[in-house]
Formats: sequence, C-alpha cells, structure tokens
Amino acid sequence: MTTERTTAHTVHVAAKGRGAHRTIAAAVRAARPGATVLVEPGEYRESLTVDRPVVLRAEHGAGSVTLYPAAEGTPALTVADAHCAVHGFTLCGAGPGEAAVRVTDGSTLALHDCVVLGGRVEVTGMDADDGSQGMHGTGELAVPDPDGLDFDADPDPDLAPTRERGPALLLLRCRIAGAVGAGLHLSGTARARADDLRIEAVDGTAVVLSGTARLSAERLRVRDCTGTGLRIRGRAAAALVDCALEGTGGSGVLVEDEAALVAGDTRVTGAGAVGIRLTGSATAEIADCRITGSVTSGLVAQDAARLAATGCAVTDSRANGLLVLGAATARLADCAISGTGYSAVHLADAAQAALLDCRIRDSAEHGLHAVGTAHADLTECGLSRIAMTGLHTAQTATLTARGCRLTDTATGVHAVSAAGTELEHCTVLRAAKTGVEVGAGGGVRLSHVRVVAAGAAGIVVDSGGTARVDGGSVESSAGSAIVVWTGAFPEVSGVFIDAPAKNGIYLAEDAGGTFTSCEVAGAGFPALHVARGAAPVFRRCRVRDCAEDLGQDEGARPAFEDCVSYDVRRPTIPQLGGGAAGRAAGLPASPSGTAPPGVPGDDGPDPDAPEEDLDDLLAELHSLVGLDGVKGDVGSLVKLMRTVRRRQEAGLPAPPLSRHLVFAGNPGTGKTTVARLYGRLLKALGLLRRGHLIEVDRSALVGEYVGHTGPRTTAAFQQALGGVLFIDEAYALSPLHSGNDFGTEAVSTLVKLMEDHRDDIVVIAAGYPTEMDRFVSSNPGLSSRFSRTLHFVDYDAAELVSIVEHQAAEHRYELTEKARAELGGFFDRMPRGEGFGNGRSARQVFQEMTERQAQRVAELADPRAEDLVALEADDLPPQSVALPAAPAVARPVLRL
Repeated sequence: MTTERTTAHTVHVAAKGRGAHRTIAAAVRAARPGATVLVEPGEYRESLTVDRPVVLRAEHGAGSVTLYPAAEGTPALTVADAHCAVHGFTLCGAGPGEAAVRVTDGSTLALHDCVVLGGRVEVTGMDADDGSQGMHGTGELAVPDPDGLDFDADPDPDLAPTRERGPALLLLRCRIAGAVGAGLHLSGTARARADDLRIEAVDGTAVVLSGTARLSAERLRVRDCTGTGLRIRGRAAAALVDCALEGTGGSGVLVEDEAALVAGDTRVTGAGAVGIRLTGSATAEIADCRITGSVTSGLVAQDAARLAATGCAVTDSRANGLLVLGAATARLADCAISGTGYSAVHLADAAQAALLDCRIRDSAEHGLHAVGTAHADLTECGLSRIAMTGLHTAQTATLTARGCRLTDTATGVHAVSAAGTELEHCTVLRAAKTGVEVGAGGGVRLSHVRVVAAGAAGIVVDSGGTARVDGGSVESSAGSAIVVWTGAFPEVSGVFIDAPAKNGIYLAEDAGGTFTSCEVAGAGFPALHVARGAAPVFRRCRVRDCAEDLGQDEGARPAFEDCVSYDVRRPTIPQLGGGAAGRAAGLPASPSGTAPPGVPGDDGPDPDAPEEDLDDLLAELHSLVGLDGVKGDVGSLVKLMRTVRRRQEAGLPAPPLSRHLVFAGNPGTGKTTVARLYGRLLKALGLLRRGHLIEVDRSALVGEYVGHTGPRTTAAFQQALGGVLFIDEAYALSPLHSGNDFGTEAVSTLVKLMEDHRDDIVVIAAGYPTEMDRFVSSNPGLSSRFSRTLHFVDYDAAELVSIVEHQAAEHRYELTEKARAELGGFFDRMPRGEGFGNGRSARQVFQEMTERQAQRVAELADPRAEDLVALEADDLPPQSVALPAAPAVARPVLRL
C-alpha cells in the first residue's frame, strides 16, 4: 500500500445520482488515501473491508447509515492495513456471537458517534514477548500509553501503526449492544481508548482484554451484561476514569494472571459476584471508587495479587467488604467499608493487609477477622456498630492496631491466636460483652489501651492465654474490669481501673500474674478478688473509694509489695503490705521528679524520633502565615533557652526561668501549630526529652465525682512528660461562678505537678485573651508559673488569602488573578463576630470553592486540564451563605 500523501478529496455513496458510487466498498476502492467517503442515508448490505486510510461519514449525521454484513460469519466492517475513521454509522453483526467490527493487526480505527448492534467489536494483535509493553517490571502501576490514538478527522497514512506496535482503536461517544460472548474484545498487542462509550445488554462479558492489550477508558458505562463487566487477562492492562459498571451477572471487574488495573472515580454497582476481584499475580490501584451492592464480596485479592485503594467506599456487600486470600496483599488508605453480610475485612492463608485511616461499620459479623498465618496492620482506623467482634484473630494470624477506635461492638477484641495481637493507643468503647478477650492459647499485648463501658468485663484472659498490658485504663465496666481465669498469668502495669460495677481485678482459682503500679477506684465489689490457689503479685498498687479493697478465698496466696488503700471502709491491704508504703493508711511518698504511684511512668525519649535541626524548625516557624509578633517572641525565647543550655553545659547554674506560656488569641490563629513547634524547638535545644504535644481540655482533666479529678489530671500530665501539655480553653477550669466545681482541684493538681516536674515538661494554657487573664489570676500558683503571654492576633484579609493559596497549592489547585483579587474583598467583608474562625474560616472558604468548582466543571462537555485545577471568581461562595461547620480536605484530581 502506498503511503504517498495525496490531496484530500471527497467521494460520495448514493442509491442514484451521477458521480456517486452505489456501494461503500466501491467508493473506498476509488478513494485516495486521506479521502472522505460521504454516505447517503440508508441501509447497506456489504461486508466492507477498508485497506486504506479514509474517513467514512454518514452524510446526514449519526444513525442515518446502517451497515449489515453481506454474508454469514463476516463482520460488517473489517479494517486491514489502514488508518480509518468512521462517523455516525450503525454497524450490525451477522449474529450476536460474531464480530460486527474487526480491526486486524497493524491497523487503526476511530469510531465517532457510532452504534454497534448484535455483534462485538474485536481488535486482534500479534502476541507480544514479555516486556514489550505494559505496566510490569517497575514494581509500580503505570497508565496505558495512548500514543497514536488521537486520530484526526482526516487521518494521515504516515501515522498508521506498525505490526510491532499492534492495532489501535478509538471509540468516541459510541454504543455497543446485543452481543454474545463479549461486547469489546482486545487481544494480543491491541490498544484502545474509549471516551463516553456505552456497552449494554451483552450476554457474556462486556469488555475482555488479553495478551498485552491496553485500554484507557473515560466515562465508560457498562450495564446489564450476564457475565463480568471488565475482564483483564494475561499481561493486559486497563486505566479507568469516571467509569460505571452496573448490574453485571458476574464480577464487576476481574483482573487475572499478571494483568493490571488503574481506576479512579469509578463505580461498580450491583455486581452479581465480586465488585473488583484480583487473582494470580494481578495488580490494581484504585482511588475514589465506589463498590456498592455486590452479591458476594466488594473487593477480593487472592493468590499473589496486590491491591492498593485510596479514598474508596465499599457498601452493602452480601459477603465481605474486603477478602484477602493466599499470599495476596491489600493496602487501603482513607477507605470506608459498611453494611457487609459477613465480616467487613477477612484475611486468610498468608494474606497481608494494611489499613490506614479507614472506617468500618455495620458489619453483620466481625469488623476484621484474620486466620491462618495472615497479618493485619491498622493505623488510626475506626470500627463501629459491629455485630460480633471488632478485631478477631485465630490460628496463627497476627494483628497490630495503633490509634484505632472500636465503638458499639459485641466484643471489642478477641485474640485466639498465640502469634501476637498488639494494640497501641486504642480505645474500645461500649462493647456489649467483653472489651478485650484473650482466648485459650491466645496472646495480646496492650499498650495504653482504653476500655470504656464494656457490657461485661473490660479485659478477660482465658485459661492458657497470655497478656501484657502496659498503661491505659478500664473504665465503667458493667462487670469486673480485669478477669484472669485459671492457668493464666498476665503482666499488667500502669493501668487505671475506674468504677467497675464488680471487682477491679478478679483472679480465678490457680490464676496468677503480676500487677505493677495499678490503681483501682470506685469498685462496686471488693477492688481485688483472689480465689483459692491463686497467687498474684501486686507491686506499688493502690485502691481507693471502695467499700472493700480485698476479697480472698481460703487458700488464696496473693503477695503485696508497697501497696496501699485509702478512702476504703473495710481496708485489708495495709496490714498485708510489705514495707512502709504498704503499712501506710495514706498515699506513699513520691520523690520529686518521679511518677506518682499507680500512674504509668514515661520511658524517656522516643528512640525512633528523628533528630531535627534547630534552624530548620525556625524556618518552619517563619513560613507560617502572619503571626509576626508570635514569631518574634518565640525567636527571643529560643535565644534565651539556648543561652540557658550553654550555661548548663558549662557547669553553671541555670537562671530562674519559667518555660510555661499563655497563648492568648481567638480560634484559628495557629495556637496549636505554634505549640507543637515550640515543643520540637525545645527538644532540638536539648531542653525536652521528647518534644511531643498532648492536647487536652477541661473534659480530659476534670472528673465527674469527688476523687476523680486528681487522677485524671495526673494521667494527662504524665502522658505529656518530656514534651508539651497544651490546655485548650484553659479558662474553663476556673469558671466565673465556680462554687464546688472540680476545676479548681484540677488547677491545684496541675500547679503541684508543674513544680514536681518543672524540668521535664512545658505547659501551655490557651484561650481567648480576656478569659486567659482571669484564669491566670485565679490561682497564685498559676500567676507565678505563667509569667509570659504570647498574643495571637486575628489574620487580616491578605493573610487569609495566603492561607487559601497555600491550601490550593497543597491540593493542586490554582487561583486565577480575578479570584485572588475578589477573595481579598470577600475576607474584608466577612463578619468578625463569634463564629469567625480565622485560619479555619479560610480553609472552609477553600473547601466551598472546590465544591462549587467541581459542580461547574461537571457541566463542561469536555473539560481541559486547566479547567480541573483553576479556581475562578465564580467559585467564591455567596457572602450570605454560612460556611461549613468543620473543614474538610478537598481531594486532589486523580490524573491517570
């Protein structure tokens, strides 16, 4: 075939008329390369083969020309050795199981506004050797290369693909319906791009990719196919953006073998099997996708498959939300799984899953169930309304959970696996039965875990179970707080047990274990119960506010070392204790600088915390918007502290200096941000061990009844040792009409602790300027310790605009010049009343702008890349519309 460029011309097809061809095939044969063949409306029966670069166009627009094959077993249109485009045709198959359109190896076809009925579209390329194209070999998913698929209306024969590159297909605003077996089939080295493609009523699979085929689809709509919506096999790959697959008889998406999937903003609804399923060594990376109403599970990864999901939601699956089997791995971030018929997340075999900032709720079985040798890692996740167990491990599965919250479960955590279930800084709230249960032969390690309002016991260690519990609390259990059954010997230290309806610690016959620096307060039954043959050891424990401190059966053998009880009507422990502290009726003495009894101590500097450079931290401070006065004050403090440090290193005494501060300012002026930086600065100077920040308010310090406030305040203070205790709205601790308010007890406790630990903590009290003056004056101890106040002034309009610009840059948006100018006026007019939130208000304005921009862009037929990132003046919210109550992070546009 010649590739010599010739002058484009037009050839006509009509039933009659001089100069017109009677068949499309005749017109194609007569056309020069690059010519346009205009076809008069009508029905044409011919098995058309196009072997030269031409454009076929329905003269009167879409739907006016219908092409039927002339013989059984032949397509209506075959493209061979050509760069061909077809506009507005209806192309029919000889039978639903036949190809209506076929693109052979080395050819290119662009279909614009076409309909394919009663047959499939088939693109077949030669098999490619491993690595010839694709997404494999780098360890990361890549987007299929669409190069060569942007066809001009008048195609250039010099752009025709070679056989080595494979055939190519472009589908724009097309529809495929009524096929059997497959609607669109890409095989070998085929490449395709589909925009606004609908595939409907397919008796089989809507889209099949095999070999090393590549598909890039935007706004693909699949409905009512009896098989899988999208099947990707071999080493094929697909990239989907804003696609929807509804009502498939099989899985919505099936990725097999070594195939790969990238999907963004895609919906899989009502799949007859799995929503998205990965098998073999397939990989998938999905973002902002919604999988709803799957007949079995929402997401499945098995064999050696790898799944990564961000910002996705899986709802109303009749089986699991996420099922991981074999040696597969799944990584989910900011995802939600809800309304599952089985366990929300199920891991088996040697599967591994990592969940970060995910929400799991409304599961008919477990929240997460791990069996076999599976491993689960959860960070900052929330699980709520779980019919069975929030986190369940069995066989030799392992689990780690950090910063998670389990609410309204039947059982919070049930560990039957002995391999290891570890929880750190987690909360189990309102478990209907047990908060944490260690099954026979199971094992757990709990670090600073809080169990609140369990319907039965707080923590149960069954016979043969092992448990190590460090820090944390068990509060308001309807049964006993900690139950240890026969043959169990847990190690428990630094746990605060508050107001159990029964015993604080119950040990069954022949149980044991060590309990160090624990406190039991307000128990309804004897605080400690030791059954016959039980031999626990209690060290430096205390019991208070109970009718009885100890109940023991005949033959019990408890040992007490330096333990004490007070405010107990029938005390027994003081007579049993060994040493002065055990015999005392009051609290044992605590030397200055050490933790009070019963309160977990700090382990010193975090060994994993990276060292930070002082100049870098100061640069970070000065990069904050506004706050010029605060920056100057903090800079002066740093210079002063540096001098203090140098004197200490030289062996000179440090001058009298209070590091505690008052931050006075309205909400949203950056007080918490500066407090966190201040702690890091002092750590960099070597004046604090850890430099971390613990933020509390009145509710975290003040108890609900007599004797409750001191321990709560002490526990919060202890947690902040080595760093910064930031008390927000601190004036609430000394209300104007205090009366018998427990806040005064919190203040007194704080003053004493600040003196005892003056070299190991910084306390920052924050709030409105006027109220903070009253707070500091309410107690002489406060005024002597808070001698320096930093004033955080409100942001002006220009600074608020800078905050919005920073938010925009962070989330890959850009303000137009007009938007930037009008935004300044917007903030100038914004009322500065009680509801004004300074930086928070600026972030809320940014959120509102992104939402309005999304609505505006959604109405554009073909938005450009710049349309997706530009925030215009029209996106500003009306000045009269109230801003959202809380800020939300705008998700960046997914770019595939």
